[in-house]
Amino acid sequence: MAERRKQTVEDLKNVEFESSEDVDVLPTFDMMGLRPELVRGIYAYGRFEKPSAIQQRAIKPIVKGRDVIAQAQSGTGKTATFSIAILQNIDTQIRETQALVLSPTRELAQQIQKVLLALGDYMSVQCHACIGGTNVGEDLRKLDYGQHVVSGTPGRVFDMIKRRTLRTRSIKLLVLDEADEMLNKGFKEQIYDVYRYLPPAIQVAIISATLPHEILEMTSKFMNDPVRILVKRDELTLEGLKQFFVAVEREEWKFDTLCDLYDTLTITQAVIFCNTKRKVDWLTEKMRENNFTVSAMHGDMPQKEREAIMQEFRTGASRVLITTDVWARGIDVQQVSLVINYDLPNNRELYIHRIGRSGRFGRKGVSINFVKHDDIRILRDIEQYYSTQIDEMPMNVADLI
Repeated sequence: MAERRKQTVEDLKNVEFESSEDVDVLPTFDMMGLRPELVRGIYAYGRFEKPSAIQQRAIKPIVKGRDVIAQAQSGTGKTATFSIAILQNIDTQIRETQALVLSPTRELAQQIQKVLLALGDYMSVQCHACIGGTNVGEDLRKLDYGQHVVSGTPGRVFDMIKRRTLRTRSIKLLVLDEADEMLNKGFKEQIYDVYRYLPPAIQVAIISATLPHEILEMTSKFMNDPVRILVKRDELTLEGLKQFFVAVEREEWKFDTLCDLYDTLTITQAVIFCNTKRKVDWLTEKMRENNFTVSAMHGDMPQKEREAIMQEFRTGASRVLITTDVWARGIDVQQVSLVINYDLPNNRELYIHRIGRSGRFGRKGVSINFVKHDDIRILRDIEQYYSTQIDEMPMNVADLI
């Protein structure tokens, strides 16, 4: 066993990551042998006429019970991939938790719950979002009633397992969404805590747009001969997404540039990323002082407030959202077609996640990076890493959205 695992790690080092050889490609949902009520739910959901590339390849192996490592571009339907597989395999006759999905943010855990409920609309599926910042009593009540699927954040899920309210004996599948973030320093211990309480033969699926080398190496510790469905790095940047930069000599000039762009932002919906919560608060206040309407969100805000802001943004009541990287991963708002990096992200992986908030599911999208003189190096590094091109922003940027 140890020998095979070592071999896998060696293989990973030598491969420009691609899919395992034996992955079948199933071009329609009808070919996947899914239950009729689930197929009905998929079509009623209205997002997918036919499965996306990742769905064509990854749903079946998960349904078959294989461990799966799946990587695909932002906005290509990864959540629906594992949701469909989960719904295909659960037995709704027994009211026990059979699948556990862990995500790095509360918003993402709730979004996954909504997708599962929508796709499982004709299956009377029970699915609960188990997240921090919410009423523990509600969790206890819901879990006590029995949930087929739990979508949650690691801290609260572990708490519920320790209290023996989340019973783990029937859990057959663990999904780590945004897996590279989940296996990173901040969450790794918590994931391990949860994993220890799960049945020994648990099936594991890990999903993300970015899966750096060290994360792939780590998977050998808790995955068994996984099917790998991976895209090459240079295919990661999104096809319909145009990327630009604006050169700003000084930090304070970024603000004027943003004000100049404000009318363009509100044609559509826009997300503006800053690297710190303080910067988000500062920029929000400054924009409001100058009579611009913006909303803001970051991890220090109370959960109720975060939910209200998400709701406003989803419905289009607010059109410009200033936020931190809490929003960079997985959040899906259809109308977003512009992302502004007010600050360039601190690492290359985050860049893909941020710009992937626009141009969802093949729509057009634009990302604009504000670049100070000493940021040019970082920008060039991102370009090289993803074999992509980031051009100077043209005057007619509004026409591209």
